[in-house]
Amino acid sequence: MSHAWGYAANNGPDKWCDNFPIANGPRQSPIDIVPGAASFDAELKPLNLKYDPSTCLDILNNGHSFQVTFVDDSDSSTLTDGPITGTYRLKQFHFHWGASDDKGSEHTVDGTKYPAELHLVHWNTKYPSFGEAASQPDGLAVVGVFLQKVLVTDLFLNFSYFLHCFQGKQTTFANFDPATLLPGSLDYWTYLGSLTTPPLLESVTWIVCKEPISVSSAQMAKFRSLLFSAEGETECCMVDNYRPPQPLKGRPVRASFK
Repeated sequence: MSHAWGYAANNGPDKWCDNFPIANGPRQSPIDIVPGAASFDAELKPLNLKYDPSTCLDILNNGHSFQVTFVDDSDSSTLTDGPITGTYRLKQFHFHWGASDDKGSEHTVDGTKYPAELHLVHWNTKYPSFGEAASQPDGLAVVGVFLQKVLVTDLFLNFSYFLHCFQGKQTTFANFDPATLLPGSLDYWTYLGSLTTPPLLESVTWIVCKEPISVSSAQMAKFRSLLFSAEGETECCMVDNYRPPQPLKGRPVRASFK
């Protein structure tokens, strides 16, 4: 199974522009968020996330990450308010992580890298489908949550639960509530950006939570035991599946908090 893109030296982020010229476009993601340069915007509303665990469908290793997919044919699991207008439905969530605990997040804060980053991907219901929304400037809204390593954690059994459930390529995964992965405070930074994996479409309103959630070293080790490789291929552990920060190119970054 040869991937046209990946995270190795020969097909990684530095090479993506060969097949996806938009990689050098005006609103690429992720970025380095500089809190001092972000402007507080009193017009930004609190995030309104309403998730229904019964819409959780399955968990899948797509060769680049693992993602949990949701049924998105009704407004059962949605994001409204915040920086967006209208209703956005949850499609999937996935993670990016590093080979060691000192890197792995896609966004950085004042240059600081976290060991991993969670992305909850939503699409704008004013378009007929996720596929059509993905190419529109206001088509997608992604909530990013940093994972911060703590020495011991019992706060975060949810991780153990779904890493335990997920050994293979795809398995059904019922009744998981993604709200359990959100931090206590939903203060956020927001800017206009793109998908962080090819096709890198510039259709994402990014909402990056200021407060990280906790993960233990043992749980990070579980992430790193997943494989990029398909069955029958040489085993290749899934690590460093993140794109480095891209130039801001004059875009404003707004904060929902002072």
